Amino acid sequence: MPNEVYTTREGSVTSVIERLLETITTSVDAALYRFNNANLARALQEAARRGARVRLLLDRNKYEESRSAQQVLSRAALPFRLLYGRKGPGSKMHHKFAILDNHTVLTGSYNWTPESEEQNYENLLVLREPAQVEAYQREFEALWEASREP
Repeated sequence: MPNEVYTTREGSVTSVIERLLETITTSVDAALYRFNNANLARALQEAARRGARVRLLLDRNKYEESRSAQQVLSRAALPFRLLYGRKGPGSKMHHKFAILDNHTVLTGSYNWTPESEEQNYENLLVLREPAQVEAYQREFEALWEASREP
């Protein structure tokens, strides 16, 4: 299946992500700079209810300053960890990607927030090339090991 590109100028990127999350059977690993989209949190909850392993890795600075992120994640009861950037506090874990069922990567400028959907020009790239998926999975695993629970 070829790569796909979506933009907020052309339509709802949230609905594209929701549609892809509905197909999850085994796992979702997401490294997200910002995350407070309740619709996407619900879609991740549904994937977990279907038996998929869900792991979220978030930027510690953004999480700690965002009441809405804390509320969304508290309600969703999804497992997540926090990580600063490479230079510690003040630096960013600025990734915006998710690996679905070990065969699809979602990446691009799109933060999983209402603001990205409603206010910004953003993009989402869907990758399915095995070598690309493997590279993103290696990055996620390394960051997951370096991260900590809140």
